[in-house]
Amino acid sequence: MTDWIPEGADVTIPSAARVYDCLLGGGHNFEADRTFAAKAKEVFPGVDQACRANRAFMRRAVLHGLQSGVRQFLDIGSGIPTVGNVHEIAHPVDPEARVVYVDNEAVAVAHSELILDGNERATIVSADMCDPDALLKQAERHLDFDQPIMLLMLALIHFIPDTERPAELVARYRDALPPGSHLAITHATADARPDEMSRLEALYATSSNPAVARTREWITDLFGDFELVDPGAVFVPEWRPDHDTLSHPENYIFFGGVARKAA
Repeated sequence: MTDWIPEGADVTIPSAARVYDCLLGGGHNFEADRTFAAKAKEVFPGVDQACRANRAFMRRAVLHGLQSGVRQFLDIGSGIPTVGNVHEIAHPVDPEARVVYVDNEAVAVAHSELILDGNERATIVSADMCDPDALLKQAERHLDFDQPIMLLMLALIHFIPDTERPAELVARYRDALPPGSHLAITHATADARPDEMSRLEALYATSSNPAVARTREWITDLFGDFELVDPGAVFVPEWRPDHDTLSHPENYIFFGGVARKAA
């Protein structure tokens, strides 16, 4: 079936959402994305494992939000909806939980619309993180901003260039969240593997979504005055692992955590 390919979508240029889907083992990507993913694994061995570790972090973060009483989830930069989406994690715990996915990649939005058709508690909106006023206005149609929300920005912000002032953008979203909300962020860092990350950044510069890795300190500052929940900002395999922490968690690229806005 190709009804998830929107008319006019340029599938000859790799996109971050479709490459991520490929690295996760998903099937909603194209030859250009698969070629790009293969190159990514060459220049940064283990990048696919890092993406799977990031996906596992998402599951643990969402479950933490549910255990903390959150019943609304806003997933910005949700990408291609492969297995293990936020609503698939949340709804077995509480079928009434509300989930809003946000992306600006045409294939991601089109396929999300297909799989969410008929689901009254989960929806996808097409919006750009760099336009927070428009994005939040759409989100307010589906979420109650007087009640706690978990905002997820996973493997997203490294695609926002410095010219767009990403830290200020994140602050705008933090300010919009009601008390008791949670913020989950993961971001690529070059701290552990700078040479390989430099080559990976050079590769992404040839795609439709250039990326920039940033320091652990810069990433931690994105949480602002929100209170980081234990164990704080760490490499994703270290954040409340189900089993023993993977060896050399710093090799898994993504750094971040979950923080709570004081009630």
